[in-house]
Amino acid sequence: MRPSKLVLALFGAALFAHGQTLNSNYARDPNQPIDQQYTDHIKKYTTDPSFISPLVNYLPASKTVPTPAKVLGDVSGAPDMLPYAEDVYKYFRMLQDSSPRVKVYSIGHTEEGREMIAAAIADPELLAGAKENKARLAQLADPRTINFDDAKARDLIDHSYPVYYITGTIHSPETGAPTALMELAYRLAVDDAPYIKFIRSHMIVLITPVVEVDGRDRMVDIYKWHKANPGKDWPRLLYWGHYVAHDNNRDAMAMTLDLTRNVLDTYLDWHAQVLHDLHESVPFLYDNTVGDGPYNAWVDPALADEWAELGWNNVAQMQSFGMPGVFTHGDFDTWSPGYLMFLAGMHNGISRLYETFGNGGADTEKRILTPEEYSRTWYRQNPPLPVVTWSQRNNNNYEQSALLTTISYFSRNTHHFLENFYVKSKRTIQKPALEGPAAYVIANDEAHANRIVELVKALKRQHVEIQQLSSAATCTVPGEKRADKPKPENFAAGSLVVRMDQPYARVADALLDRQFWAPDDPQKHPYDDTGWSFSELFNLKVTRVPDTAILKADMKPVDDPASLAGKLEGSGSLVGVANTGQTTLLALVYKLKGANIQTVDKPFDAGDKHFAPGSLMISGVPEETLKTALRDLSLDGVSLSVTPTVPAHPVNAPRIAFMHTWLATQTEGWWRYAFDTAGVPYDYISTQTVAKQDDLRSKYDVIVFAPVSRASASDIINGTPTWNNAMPWQKTDLTPNLGRIDSTDDIRPGLGYDGLAHLKKFVEQGGLLITCEDTAQFAIDTGLAPGVSIAPAGDARVVGTVLNTVFVAREHPVANGYDLNLPVMSANGMAFNVSNTVGRSGGRVLMDPYAERPTGRGSAEENDEPQGRRITEAEPLQKQQAWEARKLNEEQMRNNPSVIPPQYRPEVILRFADAKTMLLSGLLDKASSIAEHAVVVDAHLGQGNVLLFGNNPIYRGETIGTYGLVFNAILNFDNLAPRAGAPEKK
Repeated sequence: MRPSKLVLALFGAALFAHGQTLNSNYARDPNQPIDQQYTDHIKKYTTDPSFISPLVNYLPASKTVPTPAKVLGDVSGAPDMLPYAEDVYKYFRMLQDSSPRVKVYSIGHTEEGREMIAAAIADPELLAGAKENKARLAQLADPRTINFDDAKARDLIDHSYPVYYITGTIHSPETGAPTALMELAYRLAVDDAPYIKFIRSHMIVLITPVVEVDGRDRMVDIYKWHKANPGKDWPRLLYWGHYVAHDNNRDAMAMTLDLTRNVLDTYLDWHAQVLHDLHESVPFLYDNTVGDGPYNAWVDPALADEWAELGWNNVAQMQSFGMPGVFTHGDFDTWSPGYLMFLAGMHNGISRLYETFGNGGADTEKRILTPEEYSRTWYRQNPPLPVVTWSQRNNNNYEQSALLTTISYFSRNTHHFLENFYVKSKRTIQKPALEGPAAYVIANDEAHANRIVELVKALKRQHVEIQQLSSAATCTVPGEKRADKPKPENFAAGSLVVRMDQPYARVADALLDRQFWAPDDPQKHPYDDTGWSFSELFNLKVTRVPDTAILKADMKPVDDPASLAGKLEGSGSLVGVANTGQTTLLALVYKLKGANIQTVDKPFDAGDKHFAPGSLMISGVPEETLKTALRDLSLDGVSLSVTPTVPAHPVNAPRIAFMHTWLATQTEGWWRYAFDTAGVPYDYISTQTVAKQDDLRSKYDVIVFAPVSRASASDIINGTPTWNNAMPWQKTDLTPNLGRIDSTDDIRPGLGYDGLAHLKKFVEQGGLLITCEDTAQFAIDTGLAPGVSIAPAGDARVVGTVLNTVFVAREHPVANGYDLNLPVMSANGMAFNVSNTVGRSGGRVLMDPYAERPTGRGSAEENDEPQGRRITEAEPLQKQQAWEARKLNEEQMRNNPSVIPPQYRPEVILRFADAKTMLLSGLLDKASSIAEHAVVVDAHLGQGNVLLFGNNPIYRGETIGTYGLVFNAILNFDNLAPRAGAPEKK
C-alpha cells in the first residue's frame, strides 16, 4: 500500500528534526523567532530530508538584518539563480550596514580590475579590538619579537582570539559557495543559538565569498545564457580568470595570480590560523583535510595532527546528523604545496579543503554516480546514494553544516590551536638548530641576475626574508653523494642568503629543496606534480647549507629585488647586453623598437665580461632611455668602447601571433601571462581566425601554439561536434562578461583543413611555428614536422617531474646563453625520435647488430666467418645515439623519395640526460625508455621552422629557467636555418 502524502510529509518533517533530538550541542535559542517563509523554502529546495542538518533547516528572523533573499530574490541555493560577485558583495555590505557583528574589507583586485573582499564576523567587541588582536597574533607568528619567551606567549594566547579564514569559488564552475557563505554570514551574525554565540565571542570568522571573481562573473553569464536558451547546449566556461582556469588552484608556489597574492596577504595580515577553501567535485562532502600519503615533507608534524583532529571530528559531527556521503581520507595526496589552501600549511597555519557536490549551476538535476563514487570503503562507511536528485540547496546545506560544526569545534578549542600556532612558528624559526638546514645560498652570479631577481620576487611574494652577504663567507656543505665527506665552500660577497631562522622558512625550504617521490611509494596516482624545485626550475646555483656558521656571516636585508639587476656600466657608444637565458631579453627589443640592435653570432669577451651568441649590441638610444629600459627589465648592460669583431646580424621586433583553440585555454594562459609579464606584445588569435586568413605570413613572423591540454590533432582540426546548436562566446547585454579576451559567434568550429593549409603555408614562407606537448603532437601528426615522431615512453613513469637535459646543438640560436645542462619540467616524459626520412620506416628489423650478433664462431665481440670462401668485409655500420637519426647508406638512399634533403632534416636542440643523471626532482621510474631522447627539436618545412617542445618551457610561472628557449627562438625566427651542430661535450 502506497503511503499518503500526509504521512510522507509528517515523516519528512520528523527526519528534518531528527538530528536535533540526538545532538544537543547545536540547540537553537527557543526564544528567537524563525523566518518561516525562508525556512519553508529551504526545505522545499532540499530534495531529500537526509540532505540537511538541524543547523541549517531553519533561518532565524531579524527585524534589522536582511536575509540573502533581499538581494537574491529567494533563499540561498534556490534553483535557477546564480548571483554575480557584485551582488554577493552588495549583500555582505548590507550585513555590515545592519549589524555591528560584520565588517567588510576590500582586499585587492583581479587582473581585470574586479574587487575581492573579505568579511570579518564576530562580536562587536572582538571586531573593535581586531587591530590589537592582529598585533598579538603577529608576535605569536614571529616569536623572535618576544625573544622566544614561552611565558609571554602564554599571556598573548590568553588574551588573543583566533581567525578562521574561509574562501569560496576559486574554481568558477563550482558555483555553490557564494550563496552558502552569504547565508552562513547571516547565521553567524544573527543566530542566538548558544553554540553560535560562543563562536562569535571566541573567534573571528573571515570570509572571502568569491576568490576567482573574473571567472565567477563569466560563469553567471553562461548560466544566464543557458536559462535563456532552454533545451540547447550551452558553452563551456572557456576562460575563468584572465589567464588560467582550474590551475588557479596550483599557483600557491609561484604566486603569479592576483587572487593568490590577495588571499595570502589577507591571511598573513590577520595572522589567521586556518585557511579553508571550498570546492565542488565529489559527492556529497569530502573533507580532504586528512588526505592520503605521501604528506608534504616540509610541514610541521603538528599540522598533520591538526588535519587528523579537525577532519575526523568534522566527519563524526556530520555523521551524527545522518547525512550520507560525508568522508575524509580519500585518495588526495597532500604532497604538493601548490594549492591555495596550502598557503596556510606553508605559513604555520592549518590548510583545509572541502569538496562538495555541485551541478555546475543552479539547476536541480538527476545525477547518476559511478561505482567508485558510491562504493563503501573503510573511510566511507555511509557513502553517497548511487542515484540522486541534486539541488544547489543540497550543496549549500552540506557546506554550511560542515562549516558550522568545524568552527564550533574550533571555537571550543581556541587556546589549543593558538598554542599550536605559536609552537609551529617557533619550531620553524628553530629549523637551523633542529632538522636544518641553516640557510640556502643563491650564488652571486651577474650572468644569472635576471633569473635571480625573479626567484627573489617569488620568495618575497611568499613573505620570505632575503639577505645579501656583505663579505665572503665560508661554510661546510655536504658532499655530492650521501657517503661523501662534508667540504668547505666559499660564498662570495653579494650572494643571497635565505635564512631558515625566520617565520616563513618552511615555504622557502619546500620551494628551494629537491623532492623525491619513491617509485614504489604506495600512492600510485599522484594528484599533481611530484617535483617543483625552484632552484632547478629557475636554472640557478642554489646551495643547501646545514652549517649554522652561515647565520653568523655579515649580511643585510634585500628589500627591493629590482636592485639586484638593471645596471649599465662602462663607457662607449655601443652597449652590449649579454644573453644568459633571461626572461626579458626579447622584451628589450620591443621596448627599444626603432633602435639599432644587432645580435652576435659568435661569443666574445670584453674585459671581464663574456658575451655568448645571441647577445645584443645596441646603439642610437639615449642613455637615460636605455638605463630606464634595463632597470625595468632587470637586465645588465655594458658600454663598449670598441665594436666586437664577430659576425652579427640585425634584429627586428618579430610580429607575434598567439593562437588558441576554443577547446581549452588554461595551459596557454600561463604562456600569455609570461609574455605579458616580460613585456612581449602579441596578437591573440584563434584557430578559427587562422582558418579564415590565407596570408598569415604577411602579418606575422611567429605563431605561438601553446599546449591545449591533451588535445588530439583531430580535436584541434575538427573542434567540437556541430550537430547541435551554435554556442556563442560574445559580449552581449545578456552576457556582458564574455568576449573580453577573445570572442566568436560559435565556439564549435576548429582549425579545419583550410586552417591547417594556411598554417603550413605560413611556415613554408619563412614563418616560425612554436609548439609544445599536445600541439607538438599535432604538428607531427599533420605533417608540419617532417622527420619527427613521438618516442615511445615504454614503461617509463614521469608525473610532473624536473628532469636533467643536455644541449646537443650548442650553436643553435635556441641554445643561446645556456650552459650544457638545463633542468626542465616534464609532465609525462614526452620525447621525440628524429629520422632522415619521412613516412613509415619500412621493413622489419630482425636484429640490431649493435645489441646482438648471430650464432656462430668467435666471442661476442667478434664477427662470424662463413667457411669455404674468402672473407668479405661488410659495409661499416654507423651507430646512432638515442637522440640521433639513423644514418643512411647508399643502398638506403638509392631512388628513395622519402629521404629528407639535408637542409630540411630536423635538428635536435635538447635531449634528456642518461638514465642515471636524469632525475633532479620528483618521480622517475624506469627511465631507460626515454633517456637521452630528444626533448626540443627544430623541424624545417619550406623556408620556415616548426619548433617542438616535449617539455613545457612556460609552466605555472615556475619554469623561469626555460623561458629563454622560447624567447631565443622568437628573437631569431629568421636565423634558424640548419647548421652543422657542434660536437657534444662529454
